[in-house]
Amino acid sequence: ERIKAALIDLNFLDVRFEIHCEPLGHYTENGQDSIEFMISTNPGEPLKPLDAVASGGELSRIMLALKTVLAEHDEIETLIFDEIDTGISGITASIVGKKMCQIAQSHQIICITHLPQIAACRGHNFKIVKETRDNATFTNVIPLNSEEKAEEIARLLGGINITETTIESAKELIKASE
Repeated sequence: ERIKAALIDLNFLDVRFEIHCEPLGHYTENGQDSIEFMISTNPGEPLKPLDAVASGGELSRIMLALKTVLAEHDEIETLIFDEIDTGISGITASIVGKKMCQIAQSHQIICITHLPQIAACRGHNFKIVKETRDNATFTNVIPLNSEEKAEEIARLLGGINITETTIESAKELIKASE
């Protein structure tokens, strides 16, 4: 029920979720049970195995819901979300950002994102830049101050042409997420 509530929070409004556990009758490297997550994300649809139903964006949100519930009971200090924004946009991205802020109250969150709604959430922001020199690729991680954060979010909003309006929109988005 708590996973279902977390899914509803993440904009799965008419979701059903069950965990099916079947004893195998013998031990394997994964234990003695077969466990399958079953989900229906649309009204009238039957429960189906998670891996057969979820799109990339849905899978990202489902994993966030699972981690939200499990994080309350685990001893894992840091959660890493690599491009949790895959396949989502707009309102759903804002909802995901808020949910991640909620988790950040009790865990360190590392999130790689390309969406301004998620990048605008409070916390420390970094820009990751890859460059190639002498046939080798280097990755630089650059901490951003508040002004640089606004500029980077403006870049996510506006692409190549950053204007004062885009920067003001980025600052508004940051303020709204706090």
